[in-house]
Amino acid sequence: MQIVIGQYIPTNSWIHRLDPRSKLISLILLIGTTFVIGELYTMAGLLLFTVILIKSSKIPISRFLKGIAPLVFLLFFTVIFQILFNQRGELLYSVSLSLTWLNIIVMVLLIVGYNLIKKKIKRRFLFFLMIVGLMIYSMTFAYGGMIKAFNVNVHSEGLTFAGFLITRILILVSLSSLLTLTTKPTELNNGLESVLKPLKIIKVPTEEISMMISIALRFIPTLLDEANKIIKAQASRGVDFKEGTLKQKVVQIIALLIPMFIISFKRADDLANAMEARGYFPGKTRSKLIEFKFSYADYIILIITISLIPSVVYFGL
Repeated sequence: MQIVIGQYIPTNSWIHRLDPRSKLISLILLIGTTFVIGELYTMAGLLLFTVILIKSSKIPISRFLKGIAPLVFLLFFTVIFQILFNQRGELLYSVSLSLTWLNIIVMVLLIVGYNLIKKKIKRRFLFFLMIVGLMIYSMTFAYGGMIKAFNVNVHSEGLTFAGFLITRILILVSLSSLLTLTTKPTELNNGLESVLKPLKIIKVPTEEISMMISIALRFIPTLLDEANKIIKAQASRGVDFKEGTLKQKVVQIIALLIPMFIISFKRADDLANAMEARGYFPGKTRSKLIEFKFSYADYIILIITISLIPSVVYFGL
């Protein structure tokens, strides 16, 4: 389970030294910017800006790629869905496909072959793409008893919208990961509390909300590590979570969820006892060990991010 959100990697970069409040505000503004951008090249520019931030954080890009890896299937099917069902804009490409009895036999054989040898394949997604490509290629030949012929049309707006969605998802995941990888949990908690402070006017318990969010982020990698340990322990007993019938998979998931619930409640109880022993009580005024102050870098990054949305709207980007 390759999830990087919730982890912290100290590298002493300029992003690490930023005030957590400026990082949170900048993250919110950058996320908002992705939803007002109207041109694909502008979105690509924001993605390039995100990559520059990642490089300047001195954190290996491989850590971010591990966080994006679970989304590969989502990104793949997003592109396919947009290409097949978004028929607006200029027609860029058209291909005639035929569904025949021979095609069906070939596809069944490919699916059976995939299920037989997929355990021995390391890069399953690439192998899956190859199988799908072979299936589509087989449909370009109209042999073996015609069932139905149809055209697949690729339009400009479908590709553009697919590019928008993919780029937006990459930016959102990368920026969220960058925040947690460069900010300590305690700093993130204090920063959230400060950013949410204006909501106290309408009686919103900002301290409790910020504490819950920071604890949730902190325990995401911890619980995933525990899940990996349980999966390995079950695998040593002969359980294969990737294979089996639907009924077997349900039983396997239950075998994973029950110990996960027990571990979660135990850790929550230990954390509650530790917080109570240290004098933490919800709603009480607490002092801060470190008082945050904005530096010149914080003001510069805030000016840049605050000016992004008005600039995009004004210049029609």
